[in-house]
Amino acid sequence: MLRSMPSELRTLQPAEDLAFIRRETELKPVPFVPEINLHMAEDAIALWETTERARGQAGLPPPFWAFAWAGGVAVARYVLDHPELVAGRTVLDVAAGSGLVGVAAALRGAASVRAAEIDAYAVAAIGLNAEDNGVRVEGALVDLVDGDGAPAEVVLAGDVFYERAMAARFLPFLERAAARGATVVVGDPGRAYLPRDRFTAVAAYQVPVVADLEDTAVKTTTVWRLG
Repeated sequence: MLRSMPSELRTLQPAEDLAFIRRETELKPVPFVPEINLHMAEDAIALWETTERARGQAGLPPPFWAFAWAGGVAVARYVLDHPELVAGRTVLDVAAGSGLVGVAAALRGAASVRAAEIDAYAVAAIGLNAEDNGVRVEGALVDLVDGDGAPAEVVLAGDVFYERAMAARFLPFLERAAARGATVVVGDPGRAYLPRDRFTAVAAYQVPVVADLEDTAVKTTTVWRLG
């Protein structure tokens, strides 16, 4: 799940972050993608407030890492059902959140998976979720959007057209990745800023979601391929 980039990335505190995630979430199967278990929270607002108290800092990013968002769920489902997309290839899961998409790629035989995030809690969650699913995913605390995702052969993302400003950064990133030959696949549950004319729909799913986050229990979510 994407959001506005902070002015700087917080220093990792792995042991504290892992303890916090284990304490505030529950490991359970992802609805619609039951092959994968994630550390997920029940209440987004309560966890957000707890996160800020834990760091003694207001204005931290929302805990996108603690939920399975519709776009990521759809891409994960597509990857699990179409292993040829990632098998034997290097994969980048960008704006990775919980690492759900990266875990799916690793389960389906990706040669390597890197999951990029700007939230240190997310990077910790990615490592924990990968371990609990018996796969290897490299979590990276980095903003990659000004590059082209190299050297990944496959670039995957869910829910990255959520805000106008980020869509304006993210589309050129994805286009640069595609221009150098990467396969680019994104998931989107009808966000306002997805430029549909640039993409080709390859699948659509009825994805169960957390109603408190999406104001509905099910989101029609499309998997798109760039170009």
